Amino acid sequence: MKIFVLNPPYANDFCRSDRWASKMIWDTNRHPDYLLTAVAVLENAGHKVGFLDGAALNLSEDKVTQIIRDFWPDIAVIHSTTPSIYNDIYYAKIAKKMGVPLTVMVGPHVTANPDETLTFGKEKVDIVVRGEYDEVLNNIASTSDLKLVNGISYQIKGEIFHNPPARPPDVTALPYPAWHKIKPEWYKDPDKSYPFLTQITGRGCVAKCTFCRDIHVMSPGAVRLRDPKQVVDEVVFNQKLFPQVKEIMFETESFTANANHVEGICREILKRNLKFTWSCSTRVDMDLRLMGIMRAAGCRALFTGYEFGMQSALDAVKKGTTLEQARLFTQKAKKLGFSVIGYFMIGAPGETEESAYTTIEFAKSLLIDRIYLNSIAVYPGTEMYKWAKEEGHLFPKEWTGWLDENFEAKSTLHYPQVSKTEMDAILEKGRKDIHLNPKQIFNIAKEMKSISDVKKTLSNLKSLVENLGGGKTP
Repeated sequence: MKIFVLNPPYANDFCRSDRWASKMIWDTNRHPDYLLTAVAVLENAGHKVGFLDGAALNLSEDKVTQIIRDFWPDIAVIHSTTPSIYNDIYYAKIAKKMGVPLTVMVGPHVTANPDETLTFGKEKVDIVVRGEYDEVLNNIASTSDLKLVNGISYQIKGEIFHNPPARPPDVTALPYPAWHKIKPEWYKDPDKSYPFLTQITGRGCVAKCTFCRDIHVMSPGAVRLRDPKQVVDEVVFNQKLFPQVKEIMFETESFTANANHVEGICREILKRNLKFTWSCSTRVDMDLRLMGIMRAAGCRALFTGYEFGMQSALDAVKKGTTLEQARLFTQKAKKLGFSVIGYFMIGAPGETEESAYTTIEFAKSLLIDRIYLNSIAVYPGTEMYKWAKEEGHLFPKEWTGWLDENFEAKSTLHYPQVSKTEMDAILEKGRKDIHLNPKQIFNIAKEMKSISDVKKTLSNLKSLVENLGGGKTP
C-alpha cells in the first residue's frame, strides 16, 4: 500500500503536536513524534509511506496538494486538532477530490468526536481512528474488511459504525520514530538548545488532571514504559542520525513519575559514559532524591507543570500536588543548578480575579528561569470539558473558538464571578509582567551559547514583542 501521512498546515507557526494546539507566543514548535512512530510501524510492515509536516513548514494549500498528488497514495492519513478540525477535514476533501480511495483521520479531536467528524466529513472522511493509532493504521492498510479492525469508527451509506476499542500497543515493541522524514532544524523552542529532538519513553500518566487531553483521550489507563536500556539505545541512535542535535527532550508525560524508570535510564547513561545534554517533563511531587543522579547523567532542564498558585485550584483540577511540594521542588532544583521552566494557568473551577493574580504572584515568587502563563484550555473528551459544558461555562460556539484572531490560545471558559473577557485581560497583563521582567530577559540571554542561539532568540523576542504589544494585525 502507498500511504501518505499529513500534518496539515493551518495558521503560520501553528503548533499541532503540543498539548495546547495553537500558535505559541514564542513561535515554539514540537516534533510530530507520535505521527512518525506510526509512519515507522507502517514502513516496517512493508508499506510505502510519504510524510509531510505542512504545519512546521508553513506550506501553502497548493504546495501540499501537489506533494500529495505526486505521491498518489492509496490511503491519506490526516492529523486533527480541535481548533483546526474544519481545516483538517478540508484536506481530507482535497485528497478525495484528487482520487485517493481512503481517507483516515487521527488525533485527539476526532477520537473524542468520531460521530461529528464523520457526519461533518461525509464523503470526505472514511475512517476515524480512536486513540493510539500506530498499529491500527497498519491493520486498516492490511485488510479489506473494516469490521475486523478494532479502534475505528467509519461510515457506510450514511450509517456510522463503531468497532470495539483497540488494545493499546506494547510500547517496548514500537519502533523509533521515522525521523528520516523530518529535519530537527524545522522545530524551535527558546528553552532548549538548538537544534533539539524529542523522545518518548512511555505513554500514559499516573495523574488524574481533569484538563489533560492526552491522558483522557489518547492514552488513558495504565502507564506503559520502555525499558531503560531501550531508551538509551534510542538516544545513541538519534545521536548518530542527527549529530548536530544539541539536546534530547524526554517529552513523556510526567517523565519522573516512576522513580525506578528514571534511575534506570540515568544509570544506563552513566554506565556507558555518554556525554549529552537532556531535559524532561516533570511534576513537583517527583522523588527529589532523583535529582542528583539526573544532574550527574546530563539533565539540564526540568519542564514543570506547577499549574496554579492556589491550593483550592490545584484540588479543583485533581492535580494531586501541593504548594509546599512546589516550593520544595523548586528549592532543590535551583540548588543543584537545573534550569526550571514552569507552566502556570488561570481559569480553574472557582477562579476569581483575586485567585488568578495569586497564581501569577506565586509563579513570580519562585524565581525560576522561565514562566509560561496560559488560560486553561478544556478539550473535548476530558473530564473538565464535560463539566464546563454541563454547567454552562464553555464559551466557544465553534471549534475555531479555541483560538483568538491571531490563532493563539485564550480562555475557553466564562464564569459568573469572572468572565472570559476578564480572564483574557488578566492573562495579557500577567504575561507582560512576567515576560518583560528583567530577570526573565536575563535568563533568556544567559542560555545563548552560539550564533544560531542568538538568531533564534532574537526572532523569538521579536515575536514576543509583537504578540504582547499588539504589533501584528490579525
